[in-house]
Amino acid sequence: MPSIEEAVKNTRPLSLTIIGWVYIAVGAIGFVYHSTEFSRQPFQYEIVWIELIRLLAVVSGVYMLRGHNWARWLALAWIGAHVILSAFNSLSQLAIHVVFFAILTFFLTRSTVNRYYRAARP
Repeated sequence: MPSIEEAVKNTRPLSLTIIGWVYIAVGAIGFVYHSTEFSRQPFQYEIVWIELIRLLAVVSGVYMLRGHNWARWLALAWIGAHVILSAFNSLSQLAIHVVFFAILTFFLTRSTVNRYYRAARP
């Protein structure tokens, strides 16, 4: 039977829980939104890639919540890719994605999150 200290150590940080659910929601909503484009524009390969990227967000969120360390790095790579892609669009899109990237990097690399992942998956 684990002690109270061990149970507290293995508790998922609230920030990680919120980020995981946000990734799931953003990925699922984006997937449903872009899936309507299949009926309007059949055989558009760009839509397939967009849908796969949305699924990566869902996968990242689910596995972050399940305690898989690789999922937080996938989440950072996902938003990092958005930073790169937004650089080809407007400056305001780039700025917003850079801010999101900075915030997520801050919360996903904190010591409490590092401890959670070390304890969650030996």
